[in-house]
Amino acid sequence: MFAFVSKYKNVREVLMDQKLASLGDSFVNFVYSLALSRRRGEPTGVKVSSRVLSEALKKAGLRRLLPSRTDRHIQADAAEALIVYAWVQNIMTMEEAVNILEQHEDPVEAFCAFLLTIRKKLNLANTSS
Repeated sequence: MFAFVSKYKNVREVLMDQKLASLGDSFVNFVYSLALSRRRGEPTGVKVSSRVLSEALKKAGLRRLLPSRTDRHIQADAAEALIVYAWVQNIMTMEEAVNILEQHEDPVEAFCAFLLTIRKKLNLANTSS
C-alpha cells in the first residue's frame, strides 16, 4: 500500500524515522480522538502529549530499542512512528487501534496496551527495562 515501508531493515530504523513519526503524529491524534468520541458519545478532538507517548513506550518495554540519551520528545516520535508503521503494514487496523484505546481511561495505559499489541504482532523479543 505504501512503497516507503520497504526501506526499513529493522524496527530501530522505524522508530528513528522522523518523517514516519510526523505521519504517526496525525494518525495517533486521529485514532485517539475517535476512541474518545466513541467512549464519550460525542465528537472529541485531542492532541496526545509527548509525555503520554514516552511513558507508554517505556511501560511497553520498547524504550531499550532507542539510543540511551534519547529525550522524551524523540521517544514520543518513536511511538508515533511505530504505531503508524503497524497500520501501513496492515499489522494493526484502525478499528483495532480504536478498540484498544477506547478500553482505557488513562491515556498512558491506553497507549501502553496499544504498543504492547503491536510489539506482540511484530514478534519483538522481550525488551522491557
